[in-house]
Amino acid sequence: MEHSQALFVPVRSTSSWPAVVTARLPGGDRVGLAFTSAEALAAAMGRTQQWTRLSLAAERALLAPLGVTRIQVDPALVAAPAPLVRHHAA
Repeated sequence: MEHSQALFVPVRSTSSWPAVVTARLPGGDRVGLAFTSAEALAAAMGRTQQWTRLSLAAERALLAPLGVTRIQVDPALVAAPAPLVRHHAA
């Protein structure tokens, strides 16, 4: 895949601007997500998922300061984030 090819990258809205969505691998590492078509993104994440177009190089540059070095292209399924579990002291 060419680094200049525009991909469909999932984003979420924040109060200021869109933020690129990341996921976690089974081992816990964060990973960027990108898709070669809007249809592939919708199939994996749902039709309501917001997205933007970015090159692979641009997405890598955005995620590098977060320590994310891997981008998964066209994952078949992206699970919803696990709920945050808070432990209360007894």
